[in-house]
Amino acid sequence: MTELEAPKVVKKKLFSPIWLLPIVALVLGAWLGIKSIRESGVEVRIHFPSATGIDVGKTLVRYQGLTVGKVVDISIDDALQGVYVDLIMDYRSTPFLRDETKFWLVMPKASITGVEGLDALFSGNYIAIQPGDGEYRSDFVAEDQAPPVAPGSDGLMIELTSKSLGSLDVGSQVFYRQIPVGKIVSYRLVNDDSILFNAYIQKQYAHLIKQNSAFWNVSGLTLDASLSGLKVKTESLAAILAGGVTFSSDPNGTKATANQKFVIYEDADSALGGASFSLLADNADAIQTGASIIFRGIEIGRINQTHLLDKGVRFDATIDTQYADLLSGTAQFWVEGADISLAGIKHASRLVTGSVINFIPGVGEAKSEYILLNTAPESRVQPVQLTLSAEDNPGIKAGAEVRFKQLPIGTVTGVKFKPDYSGIQYQIEIWSEYRSLITKGSYFIPESALAIEASLDGVSVSTRDLTTLTKGAISLIRSKSTQRLASGTGLSLFASMQQAKETIEQREMLTITLSSPDGADLTPKSPIYYKKMQIGKVLSLDWNASDENFAIVLGIDKAFRNLIKSNTVFWRNGAMTIDASLTGVKVDVAPLEGALKGSVSLGLLKEGETGDQHHLYGSQSLALAKAQPIQLTFPASSKIAAYAPIRYMGHKIGEVERVKLNADLSSLHLDAYLYGDYANIFTREDSQYYLVDAQISLSGITAAETLLTGPYVAVLPGVSTLAITQFIGTTDAPVQIAQDTLSITLVDSSLGSIKVGTPIIFRGIKIGDVRDYRLTDDGVEVLILAQIDANYKHLVNQSSQFWDLSGIKVDVGLFSGAQIETGSLENILAGGIGVVTEQISSTDNQISADKRFTLHQKTEQQWSEWAPAQQSSN
Repeated sequence: MTELEAPKVVKKKLFSPIWLLPIVALVLGAWLGIKSIRESGVEVRIHFPSATGIDVGKTLVRYQGLTVGKVVDISIDDALQGVYVDLIMDYRSTPFLRDETKFWLVMPKASITGVEGLDALFSGNYIAIQPGDGEYRSDFVAEDQAPPVAPGSDGLMIELTSKSLGSLDVGSQVFYRQIPVGKIVSYRLVNDDSILFNAYIQKQYAHLIKQNSAFWNVSGLTLDASLSGLKVKTESLAAILAGGVTFSSDPNGTKATANQKFVIYEDADSALGGASFSLLADNADAIQTGASIIFRGIEIGRINQTHLLDKGVRFDATIDTQYADLLSGTAQFWVEGADISLAGIKHASRLVTGSVINFIPGVGEAKSEYILLNTAPESRVQPVQLTLSAEDNPGIKAGAEVRFKQLPIGTVTGVKFKPDYSGIQYQIEIWSEYRSLITKGSYFIPESALAIEASLDGVSVSTRDLTTLTKGAISLIRSKSTQRLASGTGLSLFASMQQAKETIEQREMLTITLSSPDGADLTPKSPIYYKKMQIGKVLSLDWNASDENFAIVLGIDKAFRNLIKSNTVFWRNGAMTIDASLTGVKVDVAPLEGALKGSVSLGLLKEGETGDQHHLYGSQSLALAKAQPIQLTFPASSKIAAYAPIRYMGHKIGEVERVKLNADLSSLHLDAYLYGDYANIFTREDSQYYLVDAQISLSGITAAETLLTGPYVAVLPGVSTLAITQFIGTTDAPVQIAQDTLSITLVDSSLGSIKVGTPIIFRGIKIGDVRDYRLTDDGVEVLILAQIDANYKHLVNQSSQFWDLSGIKVDVGLFSGAQIETGSLENILAGGIGVVTEQISSTDNQISADKRFTLHQKTEQQWSEWAPAQQSSN
């Protein structure tokens, strides 16, 4: 019978996990709903005069280039006076919507001052916002134009007032020393009698605006036309087109505060004023406020105000800035009106305009008060007589005026040649009241009837009066010295201000004359550099036929005189220097002026070293190595090039700077240098210079490195005490006989394969070599000079025999057959000389100086049996 399992009772769970899904969905939906409501945007309404340039759904709201909203609706206001523009702003812009927040429409606008809203030209019109302070609000009135200062700008806002607008406009620049430092951002009419400008000064220039700064208009052209000439002046092209103002800045003044007010004057003279002082008189019968102060017919100042005193009157007067230097402690003033006499009326206009105040300068420091005389003072001092010298006559004639700052101070009394006809002499007369202007170091320049100066900053055209055109005129350029010059002193009349400056600079320069085998690509005025900073210039360049070198005169500026020391050296510069090595490539480019005109560099050797201050080296490396120039002469067939090294036993001791073919076409002239540490040794009279080039033969390659580097010059030092700098070189190495070696002479009927360097072999070991060979005087035999090394010279004596080991020797006999004799493979290819000795070396069989050995063609049978036990002398 089947047994039934008992049923299991499972307790029902109170919560099923399946219910988590709708709960999560409910929470997520709630969060998304809240987020959607929160980020749905902020509604803002702005009133504009019209909807021109605004489109629903297209026009955006931007803040500093970031889109923060857009237009969603446009409607007409109830009064038909404008439109309401509804915006949806980003929910994060809520903190910006305050009472003082401003909105305006940005559209492209072109004017003479520039283009505004250029970004709107490409992206379309947009509404700009400038956040402000205050309570939250959602309705605004749009601004007619952008605020004066863009959001985020930092700088100084100031206010300028003027009686008229003139050429100024929004965007007109504010200049300081012709540099734009700000601009005018807005203007408006104030009290119907003046214009108020708001100007913005950039932050980096805000410190230039002082509380005592003066502003004046520099718009357009300044035209000064009178009987004395015509002057046209501009500030810059921008000021001509768009207008502008400039200002003065007192370094010791207090910084201006924000929104401080300043007055815009008509010109610099009005703004900057001049020298102020007072005149004391008994009464004011002939003088009134506004009366002119006259000096030699030119108005230089005026009376500004009249004050009544207990004992007379006081006139407050001003002399214009450009003439303020004329005011001195002994200056004199007097009243001068119309002069009526039987001869007529002089200064008749003064009968209408009133009397003027005439003026004579003096000497000493200016005072604050002067006595106003009723009549002209008597002159008690004689004029100063001076002699001027010039190379040419620039059109100056007797009677021409001598001027200082365009005011006459004397006349030219005579013009003549110098006694040696090398130039022109002028006799001039300086009036006594100006004798204080003639000081040590002063000079004169001629004036031009027409002068035109053009630059990027503007064009200046100046003309002079008819007298300047017909007789010429001379201007005094006063020095800073206070030492007066006596009458009869001679001064210079330079052709121009530039020539004067160059001549004065040259007088103060330290001059140094350098010698160079060529002109080093230099010209007068070529710059001289020290660490790429110009410290002088080349004054002249002349050829000296006596030593066939160029004499180059350098002028070192006064400020750099201390660079000329015992360790100073000079070298020529190239337009570009390239130093290439395995470590990289170094390119050194000369300054533009030096590259065009050629240049010289000054350098300093280490302390304690002595340089040559009278030679111009070919390069910096030669100069710093204290190289000494030498001259070498080689046959024209020599294969040597510039920059080839000069070596001694493989060590570089100098280099060839240049190579040229002599006029005879048979020899080469080499200008070379020896490095300073070796110059004394290798400039001895008996030093020998020769060429080293690769030699390829069956025995191998000599000087193989020259296959890559090219031939070089080798040198052997001399022993003479006499030093020279000119040597004649050879294409072959000179014969060198080492000390303690044994020299022998071999004789043969022909040279065969023997050459310089052929080894001398003793029992298979090299004990010497051939050093030279030559024919005998009768041409019958060949003499071969050989050298036995010091360690082996005891192996050779008068009993020694020598034979030629070169090649293969075949001896064929009828009965004896053929005998073939060869040396080693090296001897077969390169040649060699064998030696064998019969006797033991002693004093009795030593080799004498005139001993000659026959060079046999083969060995004898008995020579192979010789084997003396030699004793070394070492």
